[in-house]
Amino acid sequence: MTAINPLAAAVLFHLGPVPISPTVATTWAIMAGLAGGARLLTRRLADRPGRAQAALEAVIEAVVGQIEATLRQPPRPYLPLIGTLFLFILACNLSPALPGVTAPTARIETTGALALIVFLATHVYGIRALGLRRYLAHYVQPSPLLAPLTFLSEGTRTFALMVRLFGNVMSHELVLAVLLGLAGLLLPVPIMALGLLIGAVQAYIFAVLAAVFVGAAVGAVENG
Repeated sequence: MTAINPLAAAVLFHLGPVPISPTVATTWAIMAGLAGGARLLTRRLADRPGRAQAALEAVIEAVVGQIEATLRQPPRPYLPLIGTLFLFILACNLSPALPGVTAPTARIETTGALALIVFLATHVYGIRALGLRRYLAHYVQPSPLLAPLTFLSEGTRTFALMVRLFGNVMSHELVLAVLLGLAGLLLPVPIMALGLLIGAVQAYIFAVLAAVFVGAAVGAVENG
């Protein structure tokens, strides 16, 4: 595994005039794998599930339970967003287990895009809950003077969401690359195993924080 500059973008190939980086190619592969896997697992659902269907149902039930515990609302409207974020980030974080693959979440642009999705989704769910006027009203309560602080807090939490995931994944990749260069193949193996665990935890934390932000937006509307 090779250490990378998190701010530099290598070019793997060009799609017409558009340069495609290894991060983009890996992201496409993960998206295709998740979509294909979901299609295969849900094509023939059975009343008596096999191991693959049982594992999928266990993941979905865990995500549904976490959403319900966080939002205190029926989880179905929020499952597509939160569930997809969790599975995608988990797959990205675990992808370095494959030789020569660098986690897309070790790139600031990937985590920035994910944080932006969460930022936009909070407003979409909030507006959908009670409409645009009542949603915007919570920005000026209890005083219009607090509106700039509310906007600032939303921006800083989005930035923190981006940096938290990026920093944890990127730092592990750099540490593993240094150990691999200094100690060879054997010593980094426990570090790599720990990194997979950290990747799973970071996917869970990101999904939970996304649910918290969405819940705050919906709750602000309902209390407005």
